Amino acid sequence: MATPDFVLELRRHVGHSMLWLSGCTAVVLRGRDGAAINWQAPIDPASVEILVVQRADNHQWTPVTGIIDPGEEPAWAALREILEETACKARAQRLINVEVVGPVIYENGDQTTYLDLAFACEWEDGDPFPADGENTQAAFVRGDELPPMNERFRRTIARALSGELAASFN
Repeated sequence: MATPDFVLELRRHVGHSMLWLSGCTAVVLRGRDGAAINWQAPIDPASVEILVVQRADNHQWTPVTGIIDPGEEPAWAALREILEETACKARAQRLINVEVVGPVIYENGDQTTYLDLAFACEWEDGDPFPADGENTQAAFVRGDELPPMNERFRRTIARALSGELAASFN
């Protein structure tokens, strides 16, 4: 999905000035060969597949990310983004990280800083594909064979696999 309507409306009033928005990151795990995932213990990366997307704008590999709509529950936003971006359904298992991301300056000059809430999610249904045009690829990859991605996402995925029940705060 493109820029949410509420952000476009805000931009009409503030132009390219800094916006503080809520975002979500979804680390979606699927047990290899249908194996169940034990969420109460550290997860061996070789035992799971992780849903990743390759962004159309910068070609970077990431977990699913998105903007939380006004009034939307953050976990529901993560599940909505998974469905919109990959056509997969998932269940949120736990909040794994809360951090400030940015500032981000987009090609058009828009400036944004995000309060990002990251969730560990379990795949339920669907074969991933780039469903909304934001990404060029969507796929499950083995947890021990992830494509290159930035440190923030590697750290967030490691937290999802850690077995830690409490969220981390940076």
